[in-house]
Amino acid sequence: MCSTGPESSLSREDLRSPFTRFGGAELIGIEVEVAALDPETGQSISYHGNSGIEALLYRLLDEFGSDAPSYENGNLVGFALPRGGTVSLEHGGAVEYSAPPAQSVVDAVGATRSTLRQLAETARELNIAIVPGANYPFTRAEQVQWVPHSRIPIMWRHFASVGDLGKHGVDVMSRALSVQATFDYTSEADMIEKIRMQAMASTPASALFVNSPLEDGGLTGGMSQRMKYWARVDPNRSRINPIMLSSDFTTDRFIDWALGLPMIYRSLPDGSKGAAPARPFRSLLETGFGDGSVPKARDWSAHLSQIYLDVRLRETLEVRAVDGPPFSALQTVPAFWTGLTYHRPSRLAAIELLQGVKYEQHLEALDGIAGAGLGCELAGRPVQEYAFELLGLADIGLRALASEGREDHRVVSYLDPLHEIAASGRTFAQICAARWQGDFDGSAKRFVEAYRI
Repeated sequence: MCSTGPESSLSREDLRSPFTRFGGAELIGIEVEVAALDPETGQSISYHGNSGIEALLYRLLDEFGSDAPSYENGNLVGFALPRGGTVSLEHGGAVEYSAPPAQSVVDAVGATRSTLRQLAETARELNIAIVPGANYPFTRAEQVQWVPHSRIPIMWRHFASVGDLGKHGVDVMSRALSVQATFDYTSEADMIEKIRMQAMASTPASALFVNSPLEDGGLTGGMSQRMKYWARVDPNRSRINPIMLSSDFTTDRFIDWALGLPMIYRSLPDGSKGAAPARPFRSLLETGFGDGSVPKARDWSAHLSQIYLDVRLRETLEVRAVDGPPFSALQTVPAFWTGLTYHRPSRLAAIELLQGVKYEQHLEALDGIAGAGLGCELAGRPVQEYAFELLGLADIGLRALASEGREDHRVVSYLDPLHEIAASGRTFAQICAARWQGDFDGSAKRFVEAYRI
């Protein structure tokens, strides 16, 4: 139990509320962060200007027929789409498309591809290239084109306060990209089983998807610069959460853990963001924000969104661990996780495969994967063995879901790019690195032309 102050409107049931909105459906959501780049130099695009991100958003707002724009301090930063889903901006200018939840992977991927192609075609008219992947490969930290979000300086200060362990927080904010998938849970027991599997599987899965061997216009010698960023963000709220690996994980254990974290920022009456007191959320419930106000449900929801784990628990389960693949392989992320998550025998088999791996071994492997991809170990065993076994279980899961009529039979082919990696041993990152030294000949222009939508 948590102790809440007499003026707080948040009871324990209020804190549990986001995790108890159970339904019968098991839908699939996709979120894709794409870079907006200069097609000649590969540099990020400025927010302002006739050919900037703001101009692109206004064109998209008109073309999609949206009447639900979102502004910060008078600056357009996103909009809701008439048929569901949103287009928004990340801090460093990345464009994020969040698809509406769909009944199947095929439907979710179809909507995502269609929207991203339309977005990319409009961007092309402004001489902007839309490039999926896992990081900005040519933009240096000092060249980042920051979007006018009011929370940016607050987050800068937070990551600086973490010290060396937070030194890449700004890079995650501005230069990291990904493809994420979201899933439903139908009961607390269902949530616990799914989140434990996803947390356990996220480490070896990340080795299968590595796709960021470039930074600052050159090869890093590693396989995932994005994962290196995430290793130094805030160890208390990112990567793997040890309680999610535990057999006695519960909603209340997660709530108690989250109550111990400070809130970074909150919404102010004018719609902007203000820094929250640097105290655990539990303390804010007891004493308030210091300005006469106390946390409400929206503040608890905002606090949960400021937790950046590889599996984020809110009203849904959001799997965030893997690098974003090339556009041609975008479908692999939701397909892989759907096969493991929504087919219970595959889910249980994945838990059985990985339940002996300790928290510290996950962290060690994550560092190794960032450098060597599939060529490292997890708990004394080659990580590729775990990754390929998970791929096999995902394949079994998708085939079973298709046989039950829950998926289109075409979904099985969505894993083909991952089967090619398993057969060849060459990841997206290795292919990219080889092309950088080969047919790209170190040319940002050729890279962008090859990988843009």
